[in-house]
Amino acid sequence: MTHSDKLFSTVPVDYYTHHRERGETVHRSEPEWIHRELTSLDVPAGARVLEIGTGSGYSSALLAELVGPHGSVVSVDVDPHLVGWANLLHYERGLTTVRCHQADGMTGYPPQAPYDRIAAWCAAPRLPRAWAEQLRPGGRIVACLPIAALPSTTVIVTIVLADGQPYVQGITFGGYAQSTTGAVADVHSVPPRWVDWCIPHPVPSWIAIAWRADDDRLHTGARTALDRLLNPGHTEIYEPTPMDWRSWNAYTAVLDDPHLSVAALRGEIRGIGHTTPTSAALIDPDGAILADGPDSPSLQALRAWLQRWEHAGRPAADAFTPVLVPYEGADLPGWDLRMSL
Repeated sequence: MTHSDKLFSTVPVDYYTHHRERGETVHRSEPEWIHRELTSLDVPAGARVLEIGTGSGYSSALLAELVGPHGSVVSVDVDPHLVGWANLLHYERGLTTVRCHQADGMTGYPPQAPYDRIAAWCAAPRLPRAWAEQLRPGGRIVACLPIAALPSTTVIVTIVLADGQPYVQGITFGGYAQSTTGAVADVHSVPPRWVDWCIPHPVPSWIAIAWRADDDRLHTGARTALDRLLNPGHTEIYEPTPMDWRSWNAYTAVLDDPHLSVAALRGEIRGIGHTTPTSAALIDPDGAILADGPDSPSLQALRAWLQRWEHAGRPAADAFTPVLVPYEGADLPGWDLRMSL
């Protein structure tokens, strides 16, 4: 057992995720993901840490163990219910170095800045400038960032600050739910960003298309593509299986193809594919392919993508080259993450 394993084992997971009075905390990250990200964060004793996304409180309790008695942890979340419970659970365990606050994490938390480390358990639209401005020189951020303007196309990045500029130091495949400006009741709800058409009942089906700028104001193309996927004229199973879904997810985003699309069908099938105003094809994590017909142009394009991905060797995370592109828009200034092979 490593030192990190021993440290992580000191915090009772179920106390936070399945508390006897609180019940199950649905809005939470998987413990093994948290352990992986905190290992990348490399928190030194005595550090001041900002956490974006309080969740169950388990991750901030781990951070408190890492910083020790002379460090501090500031956790922010848009959900006051999560914040209130986390503060109570920390108090009951005698933790005095953690404070949870209701706030929009995209703006950081200026009152306690600067920070030595920042950890985010949600997918921001991009790396916010506020995070870099509130980080000490030489500090480190571990966050989930999108690599395309589509839901679920994310990676986990380790970022360091040098000479006032953020640089990507490492990449891991993975993802978290998109950040929101308010509390969300259903963790499996429709993503708040980049969904171009949604059929909410009886179970949500939605689609996000990279060619949204070319669609009309009634979203006719997106509606048609979603309908073709909900009522496919052709199905097949991709071989070889199983899919390396995280590699495929990143690879398709790096293709930067204007017809790349992400869809969720009847709350069960969620996949990546190719769509146009007149054709659609999608593959899901189990390797099932849906298309509007056996001669679909989108199906041919999807097969070509798969061949290129296999020829590239199903690239691992370290095969991609990241770059942070400055974004000065008023909605959320910062840096967009883009990757290439």
